[in-house]
Amino acid sequence: MGIWRKQIGPGIRLQVRAFFLFFCFCQIASEQIRYSVPEEMERGSFVGNIAKDLGLNIRQLAVRNLRIASSGKRQYFAIDLNNGNLYVNERIDREEICSETPLCILNLEMLIDNPLNVFHLKIEIQDINDNPPVFNKHNAEIEISESTLPGARFLIGNAVDLDVGTNSLQKYELSANQFFILHTKQNSDGNKYAELVLEKPLDREKQSTHRLILTASDGGDPMRTGTAQVCITVIDVNDNFPMFTREVYKISVKENSPNNSLVFQVKASDADEGTNGQITYFFKNIADSVHHKFRLDPLSGVIRVNVLLDFEEAKRYEMIIEAKDGGGMVGHCKVLLEISDENDNAPEVTVMSLSSPVPEDAPPGTVIALININDRDSGLNGEVSCHFHDDIPFKLVSSSNNYFKLLTDSILDREKVAEYNITVIAIDKGSPPTFTRKTIHLEVSDVNDNAPVFESISYIAYVPENNPLGASIYSVKASDLDLDQNARVTYSILNGNIVDVPFSSYISINSQTGIIYAQRSFDYEELREFRMQVKAQDGGSPALSTNVTLKVFILDQNDNAPEILYPSLESDGSALFEMVPPSSDAGYLVTKVVAVDADSGHNAWLSYQLLQATEPELFNIALHNGEIRTSRIFMGKYSVKQRLIISVKDNGQPPLSATVTLNIIFSENIQQVPPELINQSSEASFQSNLNFYLIIALALICFLFLLTGILVAVMKFRKSHFECLSADHYSKDESAFPPRYSDSTLPYSYNVWLAADSRKNEFSFLNASDQSNRPTNVVTANNNGLLLTDKEENIQTETSSLLQRDLMEIYVDLKKIGRIVKGLEAMLPRKKV
Repeated sequence: MGIWRKQIGPGIRLQVRAFFLFFCFCQIASEQIRYSVPEEMERGSFVGNIAKDLGLNIRQLAVRNLRIASSGKRQYFAIDLNNGNLYVNERIDREEICSETPLCILNLEMLIDNPLNVFHLKIEIQDINDNPPVFNKHNAEIEISESTLPGARFLIGNAVDLDVGTNSLQKYELSANQFFILHTKQNSDGNKYAELVLEKPLDREKQSTHRLILTASDGGDPMRTGTAQVCITVIDVNDNFPMFTREVYKISVKENSPNNSLVFQVKASDADEGTNGQITYFFKNIADSVHHKFRLDPLSGVIRVNVLLDFEEAKRYEMIIEAKDGGGMVGHCKVLLEISDENDNAPEVTVMSLSSPVPEDAPPGTVIALININDRDSGLNGEVSCHFHDDIPFKLVSSSNNYFKLLTDSILDREKVAEYNITVIAIDKGSPPTFTRKTIHLEVSDVNDNAPVFESISYIAYVPENNPLGASIYSVKASDLDLDQNARVTYSILNGNIVDVPFSSYISINSQTGIIYAQRSFDYEELREFRMQVKAQDGGSPALSTNVTLKVFILDQNDNAPEILYPSLESDGSALFEMVPPSSDAGYLVTKVVAVDADSGHNAWLSYQLLQATEPELFNIALHNGEIRTSRIFMGKYSVKQRLIISVKDNGQPPLSATVTLNIIFSENIQQVPPELINQSSEASFQSNLNFYLIIALALICFLFLLTGILVAVMKFRKSHFECLSADHYSKDESAFPPRYSDSTLPYSYNVWLAADSRKNEFSFLNASDQSNRPTNVVTANNNGLLLTDKEENIQTETSSLLQRDLMEIYVDLKKIGRIVKGLEAMLPRKKV
């Protein structure tokens, strides 16, 4: 593939050898070799045998390191050291390396060592026809006036061919036509270009456009060509002016037409064509305000709305439009725009005067506000009516043209509605109608027309006895629907049902919070319940107040230990002796321990227990009534003298108790008492006689008290029966409270027992009523917190409660008498067993 030119002949070879010997002697040599290769050769193509052409030993190429010393970035050639051949290493593009230079030479330097030698290698790159002619523009456009004379020349551009020599551009050709011919010319640099020459006059009315094909050819083999299209436009001569279809246009346009909506399109015509017949439209001599509201398309003559039109602002517009062709000739017309009214304005509602807040006691017909209503539209579009749909105590009254009054229609109540948002609706008679809503905020001022109201119609408080001084026992709360000072509630105590001492020494109240405090420690045994009136008063002027009843019940606490009534005790806590026949059977009633508890309810339920005895198996005591009986027959092994310690305990928490010591002697009579007890027996006989008289006196007193109690009970029964017949119902506010010493705290009866010896008798509290037969008063609480018996609330229950209360009062009096007798017995001389 490489071409070794014949410039290297035999003579030159001798010169090369001479030079080689000379350079071997100097250790530096220089040779020139020239090759010629075509461009675009494939990689690896053979160029020449560099070792043979330089006369080098092929075997020493690798040892002497033959190499190309070119400093270029691209290595277009490479040497095979095995055979000394020079090959193409990369694609070679002559146009890239040498551009338009006709002769393209690559200069390379070959280096070899031992001795060092330099060889200069020139490689000529031969051109091939690998590039066609190319026009700068594939479409050439030329405008020629129809008035242009023949012989006029027009440059239509040139083509470029990157090849050189015969492979470069050689000629131009033009497609066949009757108006133009082609002339080819050459520049000073040798490039050829074409000129279009007009041969005949053009007529735009016959043919306005001519399309020709320009072809450029090179001289290569095969020949390559390039084409370009030449478009010739014949320019018209302007000899006609624009003309509108009408001189004056009258148009009706609705107001509020949307932006960019079409108003009208003006149209003018021109007999010319091209730029001479191309008409442009303009506004001419119109006001800026009109020019701002409309937009004219300069090409189509379409008039559009630029901003919203308002009939209330302007009812008519006048404008002049100018049509101008490309040659500068103009025509004019006038456009008259009539704006038609639309119902586009909603009524305007203005509150001219407003009285807010308005007192809630304002009389009906009070003027609250004056309202002005206006509509900018005309005709039916401007006629307005006014109303509101809300169910509110107000009304609208027309006072004059476009004015309305807002009046109160009924009494206001701030506690129900404190403020109103009155929505006034103004609507016109347009089609479709437009309306406006105006909300008027009205506040209602407070008037002190509401008294304080307690949370309950009555209150019940339960306070444990022995409460600390100043303790809070209850709290009442009253609310007032009014505002501010009118709703500021203060509390006070009006009166109570305690008349012995000032009521303020019992109870006080915090005037601001309604918290009730105890001023003393309550004692259930002294005061069971009391009631009082609490007053709640607001701060209005005049002030309003409300009273409520508060019932306070004292709850019993186990603060009283049992009190032993029988047997009576000595100062050291021991009792006198009791005599029991030795022949008595088992179950013989020896005596009975009688005790009472000042507390009530469970706290007064007593139980009896034998704590200690000389012979525990000989006696037993009833748990609930305190009866002491023998458990077995007395036998000789038992001591005649027996000592018992009895404990009486209540049912409170914690429980309280008392003890008593009994001395029992087994003997048929006083004569059988051992000698050491004779003196004591005589004293006992004297005591027994004295007790007999005391018992008789006690019986008479009890009889008198009992008779008096029965009479009082009968009278109260008749009175309550009469009240029940006259009343419609039983008041539930009067709660039944357990009477003092309730729950049968004294479950026994008084009886006189005679001893075996008819001359002597003893006073004993025996024959106790059975626990199941003793009267009870079970107290429960209903849903309202009232204490009621578990019987039905009827007249019979009330009567029974009153009778039971009277009997218990008689019992208390009997108890006092028993204490008196007990004191008398204590005054008598006695001996301990």
